[in-house]
Formats: sequence, structure tokens, C-alpha cells
Amino acid sequence: MKYANIIVDISVEKLDKTFQYSIPENLQEEIQVGVQVDIPFGNRKLTGYVIELTEDAEFDPRRIRPIISVHEGSVAMESQLIALAGWMRKNYGSTMNQALKTVLPIRRQTKEVQKREIVLLIPKTEAQQKLALFEQKHYTAKARLLRELIQESVLDYSLVTGKLNISAAVIRGMAQQQILKVESSRQFRNPVSHMDQKGYHLTLNENQQRVVNTVCSDLDAGIHKTYLLRGVTGSGKTEVYMELIAHTVAQGRQAIVLIPEIALTYQTVMRFYNRFGDRVSIMNSKLSQGERFDQFERAKAGDIDIMIGPRSALFTPFPHLGLIIIDEEHETSYKSETAPRYHARDVAIERARMNDASVLLGSATPSVDSYYQAMQGKYQLLTLSERVEKKPLPDCEVVDLRSELRAGNRSIFSERLQELMEDRLKKRQQIMLFLNRRGISGFISCRACGYVIQCPHCDVSLSQHAGGRMVCHYCGYEQPLPKICPSCGSKYLGGFKAGTQKIEMLVQQRFPQARVMRMDFDTTRTKDAYEKILHAFANQEADILIGTQMIVKGHDFPNVTLVGVLAADMSLHVPDFHASERTFQLLTQAVGRAGRGKEPGQAVIQTYDPDHFAIQTAKEQDYDAFYKQEIAYRRMLAYPPVWQLLLIHCTGTDPQVTTAAARDLAEFLHRVISQKGKNIMLVGPADASIAKISDVYRKIIYMKAPEYATLVACKDLVERKIKNNSTFSNVSVQFDFNPTSGF
Repeated sequence: MKYANIIVDISVEKLDKTFQYSIPENLQEEIQVGVQVDIPFGNRKLTGYVIELTEDAEFDPRRIRPIISVHEGSVAMESQLIALAGWMRKNYGSTMNQALKTVLPIRRQTKEVQKREIVLLIPKTEAQQKLALFEQKHYTAKARLLRELIQESVLDYSLVTGKLNISAAVIRGMAQQQILKVESSRQFRNPVSHMDQKGYHLTLNENQQRVVNTVCSDLDAGIHKTYLLRGVTGSGKTEVYMELIAHTVAQGRQAIVLIPEIALTYQTVMRFYNRFGDRVSIMNSKLSQGERFDQFERAKAGDIDIMIGPRSALFTPFPHLGLIIIDEEHETSYKSETAPRYHARDVAIERARMNDASVLLGSATPSVDSYYQAMQGKYQLLTLSERVEKKPLPDCEVVDLRSELRAGNRSIFSERLQELMEDRLKKRQQIMLFLNRRGISGFISCRACGYVIQCPHCDVSLSQHAGGRMVCHYCGYEQPLPKICPSCGSKYLGGFKAGTQKIEMLVQQRFPQARVMRMDFDTTRTKDAYEKILHAFANQEADILIGTQMIVKGHDFPNVTLVGVLAADMSLHVPDFHASERTFQLLTQAVGRAGRGKEPGQAVIQTYDPDHFAIQTAKEQDYDAFYKQEIAYRRMLAYPPVWQLLLIHCTGTDPQVTTAAARDLAEFLHRVISQKGKNIMLVGPADASIAKISDVYRKIIYMKAPEYATLVACKDLVERKIKNNSTFSNVSVQFDFNPTSGF
């Protein structure tokens, strides 16, 4: 016998409870995850959604009631999203409820905005007679309201009670006399309603048109696939996106545009709004719960065709989704850090498959994962190799900070960077200084020779820990912090600790004539601070903008002719196999901010490791050379995307219990591997990079295999093992496939 676990009435917040029903013989073929069904519920018949199929009865099979019928006609939008949640639960490991709460907008107790209008019910000739009567009897409020209604017929309720100063009692009285009526309708909050549409007048160049023609011809032929658009910084990827969206909307379908939250700026949204007007809406973390829910309702109702937002916008309930665009697809923010730990790129491809839709991934520096898929033929590679109007890429030079130290310059600014900054300030051109703060002081390097202390067993740097220890977060290797450099004997060992505030102070000391702005977490905490800083810099209210990676994401400042990268090494030597990739991407994106206007751009990369391939290829803006070397390392060390990686997190408040549970799991998995004879590597359990957070102890087991499905099967076995197992009653077990950040 087969059974279906069903969620009843998803319009209320009872997502945590499922009910089991048997599947009758005549419905076996029709029942699948996501379908909408009628079920007996008490003595009522209700609608439910199938979220799981199983052969295990949760209680006495004789007491399990059968499903009545499957709903005819089109599959409801919620059904498709539930099917997507089922896919996420299977492929990423989480509870079904966690997956459902990710894909479905839970209706919280948010107040609906009601639009109320006062409508004249009687003919205007009769209204004129009533008006004369009110004036005669000195009913001034009634006369004032009726006089306005004779002119307009329909008035906004708040206007009447506010501007006209008419009380609710007067309105009620006139409604009882059937002179007027009050009509209420739900009004959806619109986060872009304040924008002023300026129109769209751009024409695509030959390269952009070539990309558009390729995708549009596939769309017209009903061919749906995943494309990877690699376009150098300033090549006009956004114009390509808009042309493809216009084509999709003309076909009667909708589009979702994913943008990293950090790059979802007023400037970006305005470009789409100028082209598509009120058919566009946005989703971001600054919106209230009510505003977010309203955008989903507007999408379902057909009020909008395009949703722009970060990861969560992927679940917009468009009924006829035709295109999903993921801009800056290399960004780590597309990977969820909470269960289910899904990657938006993979979920977008699955959602597109369900809708017969297409996916376009865009970046100047594609993730190694996506480029590998393109090289394997799973994605179609499209390229934009020139900037718009054939503007040259910035001239880039690398400064060796070891030489600066030997020459007696202990400043954070190299002599060359100072010289160029003086020149730009004289010419009234703008400067961006980028502080690469990823992995702050996590690694220890020699200031004299650039040597970085690394694990002898892994291709990662050792992390500095309390008590003078240095630890590898991959294999557990430990050593004491050396007093002198093992390579050259210098005593100048340490981590880079300067923050943006310190940089701002040093800039003002060195260039007192410059107007300086800083953009970091501290200066962008308030709702509109991010926009205000970017807007002010765009209006040339400052000469120098200092910031972390948030200043290098897709912004277009035509007067910026110099970009200085103050410490390229800070993301290079962190305990994460993505370190070289992240560094190359950040440097390439940072350098790409210069020279977007009429004047040519210049960039200076300051580093203690000038010969590293990530820095050299970023200097040349040579993605192919970078990829070739990076994929060779990944292949040699069996890292994603060549192999697949699964992290199993075990957390608990008791260190002994947590360690014992993690060991039990590792032993179980060793037995599974030996029985199946699979090509699987297993490491651990080991301490997580931070072994204890808020008195919760953290252990990690690493698994590597060539096939993703192999690791999913292992995840399924682990889930089965820990279900109803008392060893894991006080230990939480979570899964993370192909993590994108350090562990």
C-alpha cells in the first residue's frame, strides 16, 4: 500500500503538521508530490497538497482514510512550489517544513492595506436638489461632501475625512439615506511606486545583439536551456537582460531577476523601471513583512511581470514563468547558510525545468562551478569580450609591498598609489579605495618576504587560534605560532588588521584637501544609508570612496579613473579552497570600476604575494588563464566542481555527547563505504573552524565523491539512521552540499 503525507490548507500558518492518507488504486498514477487533492478531514472535505509519498504507515493502516480525488485542470502555483520544496528537501537535506517555509510566503498577521472610496449613488440632478436642501437647513458638512461628489462622483475616503474634514458619522448617515456608499478594496503595497519613469532609449551594440539573438531564437523555437553569459566589466550585460525580458514578456510570460542584495541598489532598479514601469517590482530585506507578502500576491494576480530581488525572489509565484536571470552569479550570497542550504543557481535550473523556462547566468568572473558546467557542455557559453563603445579595460599594475617595506615605506599606501591619487585629485577625478576584508587576520604572513604559513597536508593557510596555536581547518593539523619567518628568518610576522575607519583616518591625514566617504557595515546600517552614499558619490560630492566588497558590486561611476586595492592578500590566504577564486573575482570586479566614462581608467593592486596566479591573472583580466590553473588544482585535490563535497554538521550543548554522536556517524559511514565499494573519501569528525558558538559544540564530517547523487544517497542513509535514534536526541545533524565559504 502507498501513502501520501499531505499538508492541509496552506493559506494559514499550519505548515508544521502533515496528515497521512492512503492512495486508492484508481489514483496511483495521478498522485505525485505537489498535486492538489481533496481529502476527508473530520466530517468535512478539504483541499490539501501532497508533499511526500511513502510505503510506511505512520499508524494503524486500518485507520488511515483514502484520498477522495485529484483536482482537475491546471496545477496551482502553490503545488509547484511544494514540489520544488520536495526537490530541495531531497537534494539539500532538511525537514520538509524548513523547505516549505523557504519557498512559500507564510501569511503572517500583517495588516492588509484597504483602499476606501466614497461613491455617489443618486443622479446628479437629484443630488443638486439634496444639496439645496442641506444648504437651506445649514447642514454644512453634508453640503460640502455632496458638492464635491457632484463634481467628482468618486472620492478617496481619507481625502474626505482629512482635507474636507468630514466625520465618519456624517458619511454613515448619508450612506443610510442611500445618497452615497463606501466601497473597500484591497490595495497592494508597491515598493517602486515612488519612482519616476524616465523612458528607455538605448540601442544594443553588435556583440550584445548577437547574444540576444542566440537566446531569443531558442525561446521562439521552444528550446529551454541554461546559458552562462561571461561579459567583461562594463560590457552591458544589464541591457542584454532587459532585451531578453522584453522578449519573454511579449510572449505572455514572466521573468525573475536575481541580484545579490548588496548590489540591489536604486541605480540598478531604476534601469529596469525606466524600461518596464509598473510591471516591475522588487524584493529585498528592507521591505516589511506586509510589503513582501503583497509582492507575492501581486505576482499571482498578474499585476507584475518582472520581479527583481536577492535569493528569496526566486520563489515568486508567477503562473507563467519564462525566464530566470541570475546576475553576478559567482556571488556567495546565492548559497543559503541555513537549512535547507540550497544554491539559488541549482534551484533556479530545477524551477525552470518545471516551467519549461530558461535560465541565464551572468558574470564578468563566473564561478569555477558554472564555467566547469559550460566546459562540460551542460550550460551554453555566451561571451561579451569588449566594453560598451569599445572603451579600453583599465591599465592595471601590481605593487609589491615587500619592496615598499625594504625601501622604508611602512604606510598602507604604496609610493605609486600615493602619486596617482595626487594626480587624480588635481584633475578633479574620483578614486575608489577597496579594502579586501574577507578573512581578516585569519592568516599569518611575513611582511619581509610574503611567505604565508600553510598546512603541510592541505592547500590552505593555517588559521591563528588562541594560545599561540595555528590550526588547519581541513585535516586538524596543528603547530605553534613561529617567532620568526621559516622562509627568510624575518621577525615581521603578523596578520593584516587595518579596517576602513583606520584607512579613512590615514587618507585624511595624507590628503587633507580630499573629500572622503566611507562605505562599510557601520555606515550603511540605516534603511537608506547605502543609497545615500552611492548617490552622493555619483553626484561627485566626494573625491574618494573607501569601502569593502560592497563598493565593487556592479556600480557605474563615470568619473572614477583610479581604483586602489589596498591588501589583495586578505582573501587569498584563508582556510578555504575557494580562496584563489574569491580573490580573482574581487580584484577583477574592483579593477573594473575604473574607466567607465570618457577618461581611461587605472588600477593599483597592492600585495605581499605579487606572483600568485590569482593576482597576475586579475591584473591581466584573463579569466581563461585563471580558470585553467584553478581547475587543475581542484582536479588534483578532488574539490568541487570536479568532485562533490558534503559537510555533515553535528551540534550539541554537551561536548562528550556531540563528539560521540559524530564518531558514531563517521563509523556508520565507513561501514557504508566499505560495503558499497564506492569511490568516496571520508574525513573526520573534526572540530568546525569555530568549535564552539554560544556554548554549542560543533563537529564536522567531510565526504567527497565524484557524483552528487552518491552523496545524496549517503545523506538519506544518515537521515534514516538518526530518525528515532536516542543517540541523536540531543544532537542536531545538518547537511551542507558544496559549501561556498569556510567551515
